[in-house]
Amino acid sequence: MRDRGKKFIEKAKLVDRAKVYSPVDAVKLVKQSAFAKFDETVDLTVVLGFDQKKGGETVRGTVALPAGTGKSVRIGVIAKGDKISEAEAAGADFTGSDDIIQKISGGWLDFDVLIATPDMMGSVGRLGKLLGQRGLMPNPKSGTVTFDIAKTVKEFKGGKIEFKADKTGVLHLKAGKVSFDEASLLKNFHAIFEAINKARPASAKGTFIKSVTLSSTMGPGVKVDTKKLI
Repeated sequence: MRDRGKKFIEKAKLVDRAKVYSPVDAVKLVKQSAFAKFDETVDLTVVLGFDQKKGGETVRGTVALPAGTGKSVRIGVIAKGDKISEAEAAGADFTGSDDIIQKISGGWLDFDVLIATPDMMGSVGRLGKLLGQRGLMPNPKSGTVTFDIAKTVKEFKGGKIEFKADKTGVLHLKAGKVSFDEASLLKNFHAIFEAINKARPASAKGTFIKSVTLSSTMGPGVKVDTKKLI
């Protein structure tokens, strides 16, 4: 639960809870209302007007953040042969084949992104329950099942992120760090919404993006005008 101490209360006074702000003003407020001693993450919560129980579709995709995430991403690669060397040369943090699969099955999850080649998915599939619960299961839709290992590793190291709506139709994304300048955060913000709109299912009717809230890790939420997203 977020801190509701004196610092939070004081910063919350900067935000009019009844108002929706333009992306520019929202980013400024989030930076102004951050108060932690560490470099807070800028969080984005998007409520979608889409019932995932209907049509069997979901909202998921990837987006390359122009300004990056501000976070060092640990990448694991499950492959064999030359693809392991390719992954290591591209900057992967952990590589292997059956040895990595066995290690993960034992509870090791010291990575943020897991990439696998298609020929390894028969074995990786056994980890579905463990990895799926944590959003780490390689998937072709997220670009993490591929033979193009070098390119994929570099993209995720450079700021590519995956998003997927939860069962209630809500997206939770990281848009950067409070230390980023306003222009960089806005570039990331707009790239995210371009990607979300592209991921809109054909069965989605009416208003797709119902509400958007921007905040720092510890700071108050700032409502964003959905009519000015892009």
